[in-house]
Amino acid sequence: MKGGVRKRYGSWYYYFDLGTVEGKRKKIERKAVGANSKNEAERQLRKALSEYENTGALFEPSQTSVQDYFQFWLKEYVEVNLKHNTIQNYKGVLNKHIYPTFGRYKLKSLSPEILQKFINDKYREGFSRTTLTIFHTILKNGLNQAVYPYKLLKDNPMQYVKIPKMEQKKPSKNDLKILSMDTIRKITGYLDENDTFYIPFHIGLNTGMRVSEVCALTWDKVDLNIGFIEIDKIMINKNKQWVFGTPKTSSSYRKIKIGKTLNEILKKHSLNQKQNRLKYGEYYHDSNLVCTKENGQPVTPASCKTSGRNIRDKLNIDFNFHSLRHTHATLLLEQEAPIKDIQKRLGHSRISITLDTYSHLTEKMSNQTVDIFERMMSENG
Repeated sequence: MKGGVRKRYGSWYYYFDLGTVEGKRKKIERKAVGANSKNEAERQLRKALSEYENTGALFEPSQTSVQDYFQFWLKEYVEVNLKHNTIQNYKGVLNKHIYPTFGRYKLKSLSPEILQKFINDKYREGFSRTTLTIFHTILKNGLNQAVYPYKLLKDNPMQYVKIPKMEQKKPSKNDLKILSMDTIRKITGYLDENDTFYIPFHIGLNTGMRVSEVCALTWDKVDLNIGFIEIDKIMINKNKQWVFGTPKTSSSYRKIKIGKTLNEILKKHSLNQKQNRLKYGEYYHDSNLVCTKENGQPVTPASCKTSGRNIRDKLNIDFNFHSLRHTHATLLLEQEAPIKDIQKRLGHSRISITLDTYSHLTEKMSNQTVDIFERMMSENG
């Protein structure tokens, strides 16, 4: 591989050929930082050539910054392999937390001490274990690939970093904003059938579906004769446009049985949509979505968030849309519904997620368990 050095505008530079692509020779040129002589520039050239031949990278491993590398990793791995919401989450963490802290560091200068201090500092700032785990995962996965396949590091310093031990406080009913039956009646009494939040609210309450799943629901995935809803997509905001995306996990693809109450609500809503289609004519936005405004425009997760905030403020209720999911699961658990069925309805990948999130909330379940045992003992006494 050919290369050389030259002096330009009072500074030394080195250059070398990358190879021939489509008959054209490609060349890279860099300033020999701190070089005061030809010999020093040639030394930096030899080092750069060695690094390029060992890694094939278009940037020099010894000079690559943390920010440059992670931007490369985002583009070449994260944006190609992960879901849109995860990509946005990773970008947010990198931009708000990682780049400002050590984005200008050389990648090779990262050490377990530097990274452990970063995690410890975030812990002291009050970030939850869940958020710390996200920080840890992004750094560990990104640096894993810096080791292989990119060969920019010999070892991943993040493998030695631990998340501080924290008291694992399980969420209470208040934390999850689980609604009582009185509160549910208060909200249903407040919502008019013409309110754009009326249908999303009832779907969420009766199925435990996520707001992104509710807003993406189309009529071809609803069977009002048999009584079920199929979840196969979500609504996401991509480049300031609401579009369909894929569900969170493979277990999020599911069919949910619905009861008479929701069935009747959806039948009436379907009829109303047909009447509105005639009323608006060519100005009706025909999307086949279940949750729409009067003119057919979609009801989005953002508008549901606004509606939830309005309910919270006007009714003085600690409420958001996800409250409906937690409420749906808790009410089923309290009525002794099979835990496996609840897991499937919620789309949890593991039954342990369902148990860990909800089972400790229901004192009623504990009492029922004790009553069953006491009854067995008395019958056989």
